[in-house]
Amino acid sequence: MVAAAVAFAAAACTSSGSTPTPLPSPLASGSVSTSPTTDTSTPTPAAAGLTKFYAQHLSWQSCGHGFRCATMTVPLDYSHPSGPTLGVAVTMHPATGSRRGALIVNPGGPGASGVDFAQYCYACFGAFTNHYDLASFDPRGVARTRAVRCLSPAELDEFFDLPPYPDTAAQRAQLIAGDKKFVQGCLRRNGSYLRHIGTIDSARDMDVFRALLGDSKLTYYGASYGTYLGAKYAQLFPTHIRALVLDGAVDPAQDNLTGAAVQASGFETDLADFLRNCAATGSCPLGDTSAAARRGFDDLQARIAAHPEQVGSRRLGPAEFIGGVAQAMYATSTWGDLRSALRKAENGDGSGVLAFFDELVERHKDGTYSNLQEAFNAISCIDRQSPKDLSAYQDSVREHAKESPHFAAPIIYPSYVCALWPVPPVEQAHPVSAPGAPPILVVGTTHDPATPYSWSQALAAQLHGRLLTREGAGHTAFFSGNECIAQYIDNYVLSLRLPAAGARCT
Repeated sequence: MVAAAVAFAAAACTSSGSTPTPLPSPLASGSVSTSPTTDTSTPTPAAAGLTKFYAQHLSWQSCGHGFRCATMTVPLDYSHPSGPTLGVAVTMHPATGSRRGALIVNPGGPGASGVDFAQYCYACFGAFTNHYDLASFDPRGVARTRAVRCLSPAELDEFFDLPPYPDTAAQRAQLIAGDKKFVQGCLRRNGSYLRHIGTIDSARDMDVFRALLGDSKLTYYGASYGTYLGAKYAQLFPTHIRALVLDGAVDPAQDNLTGAAVQASGFETDLADFLRNCAATGSCPLGDTSAAARRGFDDLQARIAAHPEQVGSRRLGPAEFIGGVAQAMYATSTWGDLRSALRKAENGDGSGVLAFFDELVERHKDGTYSNLQEAFNAISCIDRQSPKDLSAYQDSVREHAKESPHFAAPIIYPSYVCALWPVPPVEQAHPVSAPGAPPILVVGTTHDPATPYSWSQALAAQLHGRLLTREGAGHTAFFSGNECIAQYIDNYVLSLRLPAAGARCT
């Protein structure tokens, strides 16, 4: 199975699973019946009983390279602030010069560690660190913040190897059985905690963090899913915003199945871009024209599906192949490495493509995994609704397979997990609004595979924000090396100067 954010999980600082057979019914037992928090009104700390959380003292400890780390206490359930609490891992690097405030950043996912992102990518934000603390946190269910775990490493190997193109009844049954095992593992290991890890609550946590950093208003950069977190913050706290940069936006108005289909088109577009680029290099292992490269890619994919390539004790099979290719679409700077990996795969050595796949799912060399993909599913499935009728996913694949033949199935079918999920969504998908918010900057890339440009257009319109466009390929804009984009974002964060309407960078 290919995992996905919104379908494929977004990396941090890179720039940082024929006629259909009826499907079995969804998971019928083990559901959590208690309703999740659904109040989306702006909580006033005193009125909501939250004063003690906003007034707490963080015990900062040095955690290397100038960063400080602490644990922030928040209510597990904001509708019952006197009940159980949750410790949220937070980090901060103090401003090196005259401090103006803190810049909180989030790398995406959902499921990527904000703490790791800030510490690894401190230099990425060098334009701001003289005047702003660089700060982040691991959202609920992620990494150091009571990480959601569902399967053992060996079981995750099996889960990610589920058929990405389940064309037969047997393959569909295998896919559903694997998804049920994943869901049951999540419920067994996490229980009612699964009700409290949605983005709406992480946005509330971020407001507590803002206050504890000493800022009356939030300055924020969010990439990929981080734009969804930022949008939900704007929905809840529109008057608490100083500056929001939402780079590579997610459209909150689309449910999970609709979003998966749109994202499949984005990856298909970037694959076509890659194949054209590959042919143009004159050293493409797949063919010397775009059409020939496309045929060569399809032939290699079919060969690996029929005869997976052994890589030590592992194998490069069809799921790992398309997942590895997808990972390489996140940044054009990796296309040369992908060409080399595909050349090796043509010669029977799948290690290069498998290494890309391991990056996608954050599989470590010792065979263990981060909890990126487990958190991704757990958070995605309660953030927005998904159809419960499993035939809807087959219908969607059929509808979109012509325009997205390589990615429709491996991105849409993994949404089965959300059809089986035992916890109801905390919200229905809807356009966000932020009445009273200052101007918000939304940044979109025209050929972004993971968060297609149409989503940035949609979010900018919903928030009445300013859309800044990067023309090009790859996921998100700020880390792409585009100096035009960087200058616009610098001006906005440092001086609140927005780009002119319609501004574009090439």
